[in-house]
Amino acid sequence: MPIKKPDFIFEISWEICNKVGGIHTVISTKAQTLSGLYNENLIMIGPDVWKEASGNPEFIEDDRLFRPWREKVKKQGLKVRIGRWDIPGKPITILVDYTPLFVKKDEILANLWIKYHLDSLNGKWDYIEPTLFGHAAGQVIESFHLYHLSQNDKVIAHFHEWLTGAGVLYLKEAMPEIGTVFTTHATVAGRAIAGQGLPFYSQFETFEVDKITKMYDLVSKSSLEKTSANAADCFTTVSELTAKECRQFLEKEVDLITSNGFEDGFVPGPGTFREKRDKARAKLIGIATAMFGPGISDDCLLIATSGRYEFKNKGLDVFIDSIGQLANKHKPGRKTIAFILVPAAHTQPREAILSSLSKNNQGQTVYSVPFTHHLQDKDNDQIYRKIVDNELNTDPSGTVKIVYVPTYLDGNDGLFNMTYYDLMIGFDVTVFPSYYEPFGYTPLESLAFHIPTITTTLTGFGLTVTSKLKKKPDGILVIPRTDDNYDEVVNGIASYLNEFAGLSD
Repeated sequence: MPIKKPDFIFEISWEICNKVGGIHTVISTKAQTLSGLYNENLIMIGPDVWKEASGNPEFIEDDRLFRPWREKVKKQGLKVRIGRWDIPGKPITILVDYTPLFVKKDEILANLWIKYHLDSLNGKWDYIEPTLFGHAAGQVIESFHLYHLSQNDKVIAHFHEWLTGAGVLYLKEAMPEIGTVFTTHATVAGRAIAGQGLPFYSQFETFEVDKITKMYDLVSKSSLEKTSANAADCFTTVSELTAKECRQFLEKEVDLITSNGFEDGFVPGPGTFREKRDKARAKLIGIATAMFGPGISDDCLLIATSGRYEFKNKGLDVFIDSIGQLANKHKPGRKTIAFILVPAAHTQPREAILSSLSKNNQGQTVYSVPFTHHLQDKDNDQIYRKIVDNELNTDPSGTVKIVYVPTYLDGNDGLFNMTYYDLMIGFDVTVFPSYYEPFGYTPLESLAFHIPTITTTLTGFGLTVTSKLKKKPDGILVIPRTDDNYDEVVNGIASYLNEFAGLSD
């Protein structure tokens, strides 16, 4: 009879106490439930990329935790810091410093070739560092197990993405009694093909992973991903879309599709929801007024998109073209401000906006400059260039404006000084027209904040909505998207937003 509940769980990711993308959301928003089930028998393991506790806003170091083992680990040459991840559930967390393994790099990579034929030959530092982290995480798990646990304890180590795959391979050799779970959230080859503008869906069956990964210098990453998927005791992914990729590119059927979800503790309760929404709207409208001058009323329509800077994969091209069509063709009668919340290379906030805010929005305004923070190399910034191509913000009397926020909204950006979730609650509608999105947390988060959203059938979440729900749900529009209907998607979104702008409360 299979074991359904382990005694002890290790969860390993490059994004534990280190927000990079959606995996941070995956893990952090289930931590409270897992902590409630396993208490101190759940340990998160992430990379110590911040080095000092004072520099990591998510990590609370605690010297009292596992003090005797900590001394043993130190003698073994492993550098760790132990504490708690400062999220709901406050799970015990070990941050691993993998840099001492730099001197052993060649030996470690050579052993992976000998044992697994893992091709690390052309791997650059963005491959080598995660590989050494995964290896170090495996060593830490082995040491902890030998010191604290017994052979009778049922232990699972859950590794996320290729970046931790070396940990799967280490435990496979060193401690095979530990059950390993490997989850890929997006395949290396799939993300590359879609991001390069190739017809990913219509020609899916024709792509040869070896040729693709060699073409885009991804051989080592893909090799680690494939080797880890086939070596793990259990292989999972987050949607049927990615399961299809795994069959094609990793030559491995997934054991389980574990659709993403999250605890909604970050969504304000009824007592504070309206207050937080009003605060967010006031901030958004205030900054828009500082940029574009007076005339933006409290009932203007606020639209948003957000995510990692993957111009095509995240549908940022579609979003901007849709806003361009809304501005230049539909021209809604209601003032509309569209925000792009996507971190990019930037410096400080624009002085003109800060000056205008300090003068109660009576300062200088620059209609044609869409960004809130100074962009580095703006002429080569795809988002900025697409905004210019659509001639957005060029007409001071136009009802539709666009605002490009190229900073990470951590509450310390110098202008908004609010976190992403504290700002998100202020919008009226969101648009996430992704071309490649294995799952897609952003539309799900939007719905959790009671904000209607638009997404596509090329997202795991959008596909789930259309395939699992028997009736058309309120609050979400899932637009069919293929390789060949770009203009149709743009037109559909622009038309819907124009219709939405005319709706009553």
